[in-house]
Amino acid sequence: MPGVAEDNDVDARLLDLIGEHEAEQVVMTADPDTGLRAIVAIHSTVLGPSLGGTRFRPYSSEYDAVCDVLRLARGMTAKHAVCGNDLGGGKAVIIGDPRALRSEDFLRAYGRFVDRLGGRYLTAEDVGTTQADMDFLSTVTPYVTGTSETLGGSGDPSPATAVGVLHSMHAVAERLWGDPSLEGRAVVVSGVGKVGSDVVRHLCAERAAVSMADVRSDVVGALADSTGATIVDPAIAHSVACDIFSPCALGAVLSARSIPELRCQAVCGSANNQLDTDEDAERLAGRGVLYAPDYIVNAGGVLNIAEELGADGYHHDRAWARLATIHDTLLRVFARADADGTHPAAAADALVRERLVAARTAPTGAAAGASTTST
Repeated sequence: MPGVAEDNDVDARLLDLIGEHEAEQVVMTADPDTGLRAIVAIHSTVLGPSLGGTRFRPYSSEYDAVCDVLRLARGMTAKHAVCGNDLGGGKAVIIGDPRALRSEDFLRAYGRFVDRLGGRYLTAEDVGTTQADMDFLSTVTPYVTGTSETLGGSGDPSPATAVGVLHSMHAVAERLWGDPSLEGRAVVVSGVGKVGSDVVRHLCAERAAVSMADVRSDVVGALADSTGATIVDPAIAHSVACDIFSPCALGAVLSARSIPELRCQAVCGSANNQLDTDEDAERLAGRGVLYAPDYIVNAGGVLNIAEELGADGYHHDRAWARLATIHDTLLRVFARADADGTHPAAAADALVRERLVAARTAPTGAAAGASTTST
């Protein structure tokens, strides 16, 4: 990749990053004919082939892209492990502006890149890519998930992710207030993209008192008109007094700077990698804020996609039934945190480690773990 191999310091930093994240494999490609620059990170295949979306955005450098793809791939390992999928963690990033670069030749080059990995990585839709992209990629490689239901896939994962967030909020409400009802609860949703906007609609249907924020004033304005939700400034959304703060945009929103400004009882949202550092889980606990680990809250999309990989193919009703298990998983994490005298992030990580260790030490041919999905 241009600019990486030419700098020994950058090479060393990249190797340190890969080691720090314990990735099994990181593969990069550059196609001069189309301008494609992409990275696939396979964090783990202990439970099965790695599965995770392709993120397409204009990173400021290849180093930043590697940082992001490694964090995201590690999160996918945790997500699959804790929610019971027989899948490993992987992720891909394409560097550049999708509005300027997307074309059939460009996507075909990317599809060939994925195909060369031979099924160790299964791709899906993510920020910057679309279901139409997945449909096209499926004509180039079989290692694609989340295609249209007309093609035998599970379709856009966003609705399933949003339903998973709602189940998570019910678990949070049950934990904090002894009742899963969200009626009358003040919820601030930060980021109303495909997932966040559905979360707003679900909350309004349940008669929650919803405020929302997004940098796109036209989008948030139209959503306010259709739902009656209140608009707040995205720069201060995290500091608005509420019962639940729900980050549904990009990550690292919970930091040493922002956590002291929180005025909520719980954080429960769909964004990946919400904690800026591992220490931020301790900071939240110190503030008395209940944190619902993001890789559980946003697992609805991968639970839905995993149903594609069963022997008899995708079934919508069966997939939607699995989304309800997110509620039980979160309650199990909260109970584990109590038993261990720790916070929910540490408890969730412990459950992930236990499943991975059990899979590594299981006799050859034994099941990877207690899963309801075969792949």
